[in-house]
Amino acid sequence: MRSFNEGWALKETLPALRAQTWTNWELIVIDSGSSDGSQDLIRAAQPAHFIQITPPEYNPSRVMNHGMRLARSEFGIFLNADATPQGNSWLEPMVQTLQNPNTAACFGRQIPRPDCRAVFACDYDRCFGPERESARWDHFFSMVSSGLRRDIWSRRGFREDLQYAEDDEYTRWCRAQGHAIVFLPESIVMHSHNYTPEQSYKRAYGDARAIGKAWTDSPNAFNWPKTVLFGWLNDLRHDWKYCSRHGRLGELPHAARIRWRQRNGKLAGFRHGWKEQQEQHAP
Repeated sequence: MRSFNEGWALKETLPALRAQTWTNWELIVIDSGSSDGSQDLIRAAQPAHFIQITPPEYNPSRVMNHGMRLARSEFGIFLNADATPQGNSWLEPMVQTLQNPNTAACFGRQIPRPDCRAVFACDYDRCFGPERESARWDHFFSMVSSGLRRDIWSRRGFREDLQYAEDDEYTRWCRAQGHAIVFLPESIVMHSHNYTPEQSYKRAYGDARAIGKAWTDSPNAFNWPKTVLFGWLNDLRHDWKYCSRHGRLGELPHAARIRWRQRNGKLAGFRHGWKEQQEQHAP
C-alpha cells in the first residue's frame, strides 16, 4: 500500500482489508511523509512493514520494487490507500488468478466516488465499466488495485527511471514475454480524483513523457491534429454520451476544459520523452 495524506480514506480502506474472506496476507505500507494522522491509523493496523519516506524521495517504481522485495509471498497485491475495497471478496479473486504461472499481473475494477465529476466518472466507465472500451485498446492496466507474480517481476521489475506510466510499461513488457494480463471485474474498489485543469495537464504530460521514453514506433503517431484536436473532439463525444445518459449535461463545459488540457499535456509530454530517448541513445 502506498499512502500520502489519505487518512480520510484509510478509515474505510483498512477495515475493508481486515474484512476480506482471504485472510492469509501481510500488510506492507510505504508512506510518503503524511501529516494528517494517516501514520497513526497505519500503525494501529500493525503492518508487517511500515516504511516512511519524505515526499521528494517518492518514486512509484522504486516504492513498488521495494515493497515487492519486502514481501514474503510469491504474489504482491497492490492497493492505493484511497482505493477502498467494496465487499469482502476484493482480494481472493486476485490471489486465485495469480496461481496461474503464466499470469504476470491482474487488476480489478474501479468505481468512482459519489462526488466524482462527470469528466472523470466517464473515464472510469470507459476503463472499468460493464462494456469497458479499454478491452479494445492496444493495452490498458492500472496499478491502483492489482497483483503481480514475484517470479516474473524478479526478472526485471519496474523501470525506476520512469515517474509516470511505470505500470503500463511493465505490463507491456510482460505481454511481450508471452505472459497474460487479466482484468477482474468482480474485484472492486471505490477510487477517483477530481483533478484541476492544471493537475490534469501534469498527469497527462507525465504519462505521455514516460510513453515517449519507451516508444519504439514512429514519433509521427503523436501529432497536433491527431493527438490534440481530433483526440479532444473524440473525448468530448464520449463525455457528451456519458453526461446525456446520466443527466449531467451541465458539466460538459468543465469536461471540455479538462480534455483540452489533457490533450495538450499528452502531446507535450510525448515529445519531451521522445527527445530524452533520442538523446540517451545518441552516439
